[in-house]
Order: sequence, then structure tokens, then C-alpha cells
Amino acid sequence: MPTPTEPGPGQESVWDYPRPPALESEERRIRVVFNDVTIADTTEAFRVLETSHPPAYYVPPADVAMEHLEQESRTTMCEFKGRAIYYTVTVGDRSSRSAAWAYPRPTDRFAALEDHITFYASKVDACYVGEEQAHAQEGDFYGGWITDDVVGPFKGGPGTMGW
Repeated sequence: MPTPTEPGPGQESVWDYPRPPALESEERRIRVVFNDVTIADTTEAFRVLETSHPPAYYVPPADVAMEHLEQESRTTMCEFKGRAIYYTVTVGDRSSRSAAWAYPRPTDRFAALEDHITFYASKVDACYVGEEQAHAQEGDFYGGWITDDVVGPFKGGPGTMGW
């Protein structure tokens, strides 16, 4: 088990997040940009907080430019949220496969996430929380967004699967 980083003023540790995860409203503006087009922009997002993971931000479908998303046949199962579906994001001549996902029929605990969409920061050009550009959680499994107000260490990189 890693040693958690002590949070400074205005920061929170991902090691203080619960398991099973918590669901919170997010009041800061959340934006996603791909190929110079803003494909998601909202002040009504949710964030999912789970031990050892930076938050994942879920955007209401009304605030996503759905014409740039094409549903894939791929699905995965989350023990907490249910079955996820994935989207390829295409803007102009650029595409990013499995760059976004959603839960069309989430578990009761996460019912508020129904059809909300989140994006891998590593598979789009930029993700913003407020005015801060987030960094991608290492690896391609979890999809959390790292900002200056969260500290780790974060699960996802090599050697962290057993955390």
C-alpha cells in the first residue's frame, strides 16, 4: 500500500475518498476539447470519488455535442455503477476510439449518472475543471482527471493494480 501524500490547503487526498465510491454534484465548469472544438461544456456535472482515484467528471448529455460521438459495441461492467458503453469521438478528420463512456442504466446508487458522459483526458486534447486543464490519470482503465486540488499517489500506473 502506498503512502498517501498529505494534502495542503485547498487540496483533498484521493485516499480520503470512499469505497464504494461517492457521487457529488460539481459546480465548477467542466469542458472537453477535441480537434479545436468544445465537445462538452457544463456547470451541472457530477464527479465520482473513489479511493486512490482522481475524480471522473460526468457531463449531462444535453451539454455534450453528441453529433461528435458514435457509440461502439464495446461494453464493460463496473461493480458499483453498472454496465458502461463507449463512444468514439470524431471532429473533422480526427477520431479517438473509446474516448468517452456512459452508464445508460446505472445502479440505483448512481441513478443520477444515467446517460451522463465522461471522457478520458488522455484521449482528447484538453479537459478543464474550472479554468485549470486537467491531466490524465496514468493508464487507460480508470479515466480520472488530475488537478492541483487533488493529491495521490494515484492508482492506474504500472504496479498499482493491487492497491
